[in-house]
Amino acid sequence: MSSAASVPHSAHVQEHAHADSGKFHLFVQIAMLLGIITGVEIVIIYLPLAKWLIVTSLSVLSLVKFLYVIFYFMHLKFDKLFCTILFFIGLVLASGTAAALLAIFSAKDSIPETAKVIYAERAAAAATAQ
Repeated sequence: MSSAASVPHSAHVQEHAHADSGKFHLFVQIAMLLGIITGVEIVIIYLPLAKWLIVTSLSVLSLVKFLYVIFYFMHLKFDKLFCTILFFIGLVLASGTAAALLAIFSAKDSIPETAKVIYAERAAAAATAQ
C-alpha cells in the first residue's frame, strides 16, 4: 500500500492551503517592506543632504525594491536559474541602451544649430553687458 493512499485527501488539501497561506503572508510582508522603503525614499528627498548622497540613497533603495519585486512577485526566485540569467541579460542590454541614449542626447553636439546660434548670441550679449 502506498503512503499516498494511507493519508486522507483532506490532509493534502490542508497542507496545500497552509503553504498558500504562508506565501500569502510572505507577500504581504514584502509589500509592507516595499511601502516602508517608499516612505523612506520620500523622506530622503526632503532632507537637507548633499545631492550625491540623496541620489545614491535613492538609487540603492530603488535597487532593493526592484530586486524584491522581480525575485518574489515575478517569481524569479522560484524559477530555474536559466530564466533568471536570461532576465538579467535583457536587463543589462536595456540598461546599456538607456545609458547610451542618455549620453548621446546629453552631449553638446546634440544641440540643434538654431539653438547654438541663440546660445552664442546670449553669451555675446552677456559679455558686452559686463
